[in-house]
Amino acid sequence: MVWNTQRLLEVARTRLGNAQLIVVANREPYIHRYREGEVEWIRPAGGLTTALDPVMQACGGVWVAHGSGEADRDVCDAAGRVGVPPDQPRYTLRRVWLTREQEEGYYYGFANSCLWPLCHQVFCRPVFDPQHWQIYRQVNELFAAAVLEEAQNGPALIFVQDYHFALLPRLLKQVRPDLIIAHFWHIPWPEVDKFLVCPWARDILEGLLGNDLLGFHTQHDCNNFQECVDRTLECRLNREEFSIIRGGRQTRVRPFPISVDTDLPRRYLGPNWESRAAQWRKKLRLGQRPLLVGVDRLDYTKGIPERLQALDHLLRHHPELKGTFHFLQVGAPSRTHLPAYRDLAEQVEELTERINWEHGTSHWRPVVLLQEHYGPEEITLLYRMAAGCVVSSLHDGMNLVAKEFVATRDDERGVLVLSRFTGAARELTDAVLVNPFDVEELAAGLYQALTMPLEEQERRMRRLRAQVLEHNIYRWAGQLLSALGRMAPDVTAPATATVEAAGLPHLPAAATHHQTVDSLAPLTRL
Repeated sequence: MVWNTQRLLEVARTRLGNAQLIVVANREPYIHRYREGEVEWIRPAGGLTTALDPVMQACGGVWVAHGSGEADRDVCDAAGRVGVPPDQPRYTLRRVWLTREQEEGYYYGFANSCLWPLCHQVFCRPVFDPQHWQIYRQVNELFAAAVLEEAQNGPALIFVQDYHFALLPRLLKQVRPDLIIAHFWHIPWPEVDKFLVCPWARDILEGLLGNDLLGFHTQHDCNNFQECVDRTLECRLNREEFSIIRGGRQTRVRPFPISVDTDLPRRYLGPNWESRAAQWRKKLRLGQRPLLVGVDRLDYTKGIPERLQALDHLLRHHPELKGTFHFLQVGAPSRTHLPAYRDLAEQVEELTERINWEHGTSHWRPVVLLQEHYGPEEITLLYRMAAGCVVSSLHDGMNLVAKEFVATRDDERGVLVLSRFTGAARELTDAVLVNPFDVEELAAGLYQALTMPLEEQERRMRRLRAQVLEHNIYRWAGQLLSALGRMAPDVTAPATATVEAAGLPHLPAAATHHQTVDSLAPLTRL
């Protein structure tokens, strides 16, 4: 049976019963902002929100997130609630307000200066700042209070997202042991010797063991997590059932490779995509040359300098290719508060300028660099226009760009050049797999993308598409919900604990109505 919205809805009804679904993520799926004095809404950049929004639209419930838009407060009720999608509400977005100090310490500090480099093997030293840790704990407590308020003493299934909320599951279980809590960790989990350098490793592990189900992209990440727990805490590992028992509570650890909504590309392209593609080519002076595209946040884990160096190597060793193609890199600005990200942006600009100066002509630029956010319509159009898509991440939990590219190519053309160090490489084995640290191998991958015969492109792409179409975002969500239903059949148990019992911040009673805002501008997302 094909996994789609209807099948996921049936699974949700069966598995959730009358329990409310509450998703917790740092990033909100819709942002409200001002433009020319009016309020408009946009989609933020990032694969997490793109993947989970269709799930929430299918299942309903509440999404708890940081309200980051300048107009976010103006469209919410007194408790920070608003119906989304704004043009056709299907679930509730509950916004949590953070101070500048909290955002700096929790998001830019502990989450992205400590946990992000700690979990990615990119040779960037983590920052262990006790003040960042204290604010991270404070924000996790703030989100716990918001979730408990949304649960309202009734049965609920809490679905926590990513490394921003490692402490949240335990905080929730201390107050509401009846809650069913699942947590999906979207980035890799490091090997034990690397993880244990973190001064708060024990606290992080204890927080995550508050979950009933803890999911990672790969079995390798599951194994690393279990090894960390085994080396750090007094517990019992059941390796046959892939579970950890501590303090009488069981946490099951499972791989759930995330995917994409494979129906979206057709909707984003629309019937007139070829005329829009012609406009892009004219605007960027691309002519009819083949395109290799890269679509990333400007993040040091994505291997953007490495792919530019490989492009330089390619042009030096295959001068016959000069003037015959363009490499178009979309690099959405990201975490610009952090020095490592500002340095990366400068490095990418310098490499682009040098390659264009050394290899380009007055009529041809090898590299076209677009350092801005683009919406799903534009990105999907680039995927469809491309002769190849380059994903050269140095380390990545999954990487949904690779799957989005495959989902878009219903013409069964185009070549995916994919880093071996992504979770996606374990599934998309018909891609051209490369080591991004090896400039010659990556350059060879680019050459293969530009010269691969159509018959081989079609053969590879058919198999790639079969994998992505079968293992789509609805299957991912359905398997998670099914796993929770099997391990927690009684999701309707009454709640007795209170927010005050755990000493968490108390929030005022929430209003019961939702506001919505009409769409005033197209959606935008990287």
